[in-house]
Amino acid sequence: MRLNNKVIIVTGSTTGIGKGIARRCVAEGARVLIHGLESAWADALLLELGEESAAVCICDLAEEASPRLLVSTALSRFGRIDGIVNNAAKVASSDIHSTDLAYLQGMLNINTAAPLMLIRAALPELTKNKGAVLNIGSVNSYSGEPNLLAYSMSKGALMTMTRNLGDALFRTYGIRVNQVNPGWVLTENEADRKRKHGLAEDWYRDLPDVYAPAGRLLTPDEIAAAVIYWLSDESGPVSGQVIDLEQYPIIGRNPPKDTSTIPKK
Repeated sequence: MRLNNKVIIVTGSTTGIGKGIARRCVAEGARVLIHGLESAWADALLLELGEESAAVCICDLAEEASPRLLVSTALSRFGRIDGIVNNAAKVASSDIHSTDLAYLQGMLNINTAAPLMLIRAALPELTKNKGAVLNIGSVNSYSGEPNLLAYSMSKGALMTMTRNLGDALFRTYGIRVNQVNPGWVLTENEADRKRKHGLAEDWYRDLPDVYAPAGRLLTPDEIAAAVIYWLSDESGPVSGQVIDLEQYPIIGRNPPKDTSTIPKK
């Protein structure tokens, strides 16, 4: 097993990508600390994974004490910390007109500051075990959709933090810090968000090729499969790297072709 005997904190793991990551970590031999705001969802996942392999910490990452609570809970339950997956994020629409200072600060607190504070709180344990941190970003970090201004800014800052700490912490403490930027992933929350925007109940079944060349969106399980490599010893000394997980190039993408003009054989 690729994560045998490792203890991993996975924030935002009661649903979506984080839930998929928690499941895959346990399947690979790790013990995980489930985190979220929803006690019922956390308890359901704990029942699925088993109390020998998982524990729960319910807390709001906007609260200053939450990173320390996550670390203390993991240590009291499992006695060590080998990895952190900073997956929890606030996803909400905003543009130049709706992004005031309070809104921006709230987005940055959850998506950028909280991951930093959790790494800082776990630093002694991660140092002791030569641990790994994986930040879950977004392809929106490069520019972002017009209605995702504050969210995109927060993920861009997270990406810079990953590269900075990936160098500084590895040189000083032997801690690897990397990041994956998922593209469009079909999570429960994303499906519901698009329905609230007025799309059909099964909107994800008929997507234009420009958004989904594969004819479907990525799944949380596919993101989770990639995450395991970066938490395991297989990734060796690689640190400070950002990897995009999408169906097409984010930068330098070829424009879609009009297939009607291509001669038939």
